[in-house]
Amino acid sequence: MPNFGNMTAQHVIYIPFALMIGLISGYIFGARAVRAELDKKKRRMKE
Repeated sequence: MPNFGNMTAQHVIYIPFALMIGLISGYIFGARAVRAELDKKKRRMKE
């Protein structure tokens, strides 16, 4: 069992911040990939 008493404030702030950056960047890159795929499908349907 980890000893949470030794955890510093920097650790408590850094970990959620890093997780949020990862979630936001994943959402942005994922949305961009979906948009690109939809554009490809639309172009194929026009042909």
